[in-house]
Amino acid sequence: MADIKSLDDLKSAVAGSAAPAAAEAAAPKTPQRDSLGRSYATGKRKDAVARVWVKPGSGKVVVNGKEMAAYFARPVLQMILKQPFQIANVEGQFDVFATVAGGGLSGQAGAVKHGISKALQLYEPSLRPALKAAGFLTRDSRVVERKKYGKAKARKSFQFSKR
Repeated sequence: MADIKSLDDLKSAVAGSAAPAAAEAAAPKTPQRDSLGRSYATGKRKDAVARVWVKPGSGKVVVNGKEMAAYFARPVLQMILKQPFQIANVEGQFDVFATVAGGGLSGQAGAVKHGISKALQLYEPSLRPALKAAGFLTRDSRVVERKKYGKAKARKSFQFSKR
């Protein structure tokens, strides 16, 4: 009987220590906002790094001091920036201020999208499941492979000559 009693004690001790941990995990996350009511996040894609601030507003997006349509002239890039808002059903409810550097326009658009998604999730934690399911919170780790010595490019060999 002593073994069973100690086993029960062990189970209660384990359950007791697991209960607070489960309560903490189930507790709702608190929004992270600065003194101006903005949420900040960093987005990355290829060689581009974007610093993004999100705050409630009319849906204005400013990238490097220019309107989104002026900075990202291609409609495809503008669509990429709008995707997080469409997935979260908050179109036209947030203003975005972003600074982005490095890479090309496509990588920069992906970096701003990543930053917007992370900032939205920090501003309103209830948006996280939708953004995560769409894959917008995952950093796309694909980058250009470096060139190796003895090769023309990363993998391409020089033309072989038998004689």
